[in-house]
Formats: sequence, C-alpha cells, structure tokens
Amino acid sequence: MVTGKERRKTVLVTGGARGIGAGIVSALRDTHDVMVHYNTTIPIHDAVVQGDLTDPETPARLIAATMERFGRLDGVVHNAGDISVSPLDAFTPKAYHEMFDVNLFSAQGLLSAAMPHLSRGAAMVNISSVNAVLPPKGAAMYGASKAALDLWTRGAAKELGPRGIRINAVAPGAIDVPDAGRDDDLKQAFVDMTALGRMGTPADIAGVVAFLLSDAASYITGEVLTVSGGYRL
Repeated sequence: MVTGKERRKTVLVTGGARGIGAGIVSALRDTHDVMVHYNTTIPIHDAVVQGDLTDPETPARLIAATMERFGRLDGVVHNAGDISVSPLDAFTPKAYHEMFDVNLFSAQGLLSAAMPHLSRGAAMVNISSVNAVLPPKGAAMYGASKAALDLWTRGAAKELGPRGIRINAVAPGAIDVPDAGRDDDLKQAFVDMTALGRMGTPADIAGVVAFLLSDAASYITGEVLTVSGGYRL
C-alpha cells in the first residue's frame, strides 16, 4: 500500500481495456493514478482516453489528456499491440504499416510527447513478446515488429539513462486471455511447450510491469524481461 510518505505516481497504460492491459490496470489502480487508453472497447475506469494508434497524432493526444487530468506523468506502459497474422504469401503493405505503427512507432511517439513531463525516476515499460526471438509461423512480420521494439527499448534506455529515465520491456509467453479465441487443443499445446506446465495470466505480466515501474527497479533499464513460464525451453 502507499503510505503517507510515498508519492502517488501517475501512469498512462495503452490498450488497457482488456487482456494483459486490463490486468496491468487492475494491478496499478490502487497505488497509482492511471489513465487508460482504449481504441474500440470502452474500459470500466474513471480516467479513459480513446485513440487509434495507427494515427501518428494519437500518442501526443494521449499524453496531453493524461497531463490535463492529473497534472503529472511518472510512467508509460505501452501495451497496445497489433497481433494480426502476416503470412508471407498474403503481403498487404497497409496492414504491415499499421502493425508497425502500433507496435513500434507509437512507442516513439508516446515517449517523445512524454519527455517534457518526465523527471528523474520516471519509467516506460513496453509489452513485447517471446515472438521477437521465437518467430511464429504465419506471423513473421509481427515477430519482426516486436524485435524492433526490443531494440528500440534498449536504444531509448541508453539515450535517456543520463536523465534518470528508465525504459524496459516485458516479453510475455503464452498468456490465457478470454478474448484470444484459442481452442482447447491450442491451449494444451501451449501448456505442453511451457516448463511450468500452465499458460500465463494477465496478472503474471502485470506484477512484473508494476515492479519495473517502481523504485525497487531503479537500477534496471534497457532490459527485456521474458515472463513465459519457460515457454519453448
């Protein structure tokens, strides 16, 4: 719990309406002021902002809305992502551009807009994927977008380290979310490929995100932490 001596931090979470994003919001809402971004699914939360992250103007608008509501910004969690399949024999430039807009370029947009408001001790956490290093069949471009996000995370951390601003990423493995549309056979296949013998939950990822935002992680930056239960070891 936050004591009277601790400062309540303000965090923007993109894609916070469902799945892993909703889990992150749930984990943070008691200890942080949270602005929740959504695109199509309206979250049950008292501070929300809508926006399509394929629009390059959206990141700055999300940061502005957070500042208008809370007057400060201590952290950004870039969870929103485009996980469309990308088979090599069905190349669609528009779809691939949109995937990179959401997964990679909006991270840069968010950080650029946030930097004037971030002070020493602030942090950004990007949600990557094990697919950045374990390319999924039929979704090579998705894996590539997450690999690019990992590299961008490290580069941004190096650049902002002297300012005391930390940039990290979390790479989930197979996470069981109700709206993922996976049948029982596919879920069992994920379980069979995971050392801990179960799929992950949004709470498994949210706990690590909360840690990376906290002062307990003040000497961690430029890292991509895999949280997969030993997926495909």
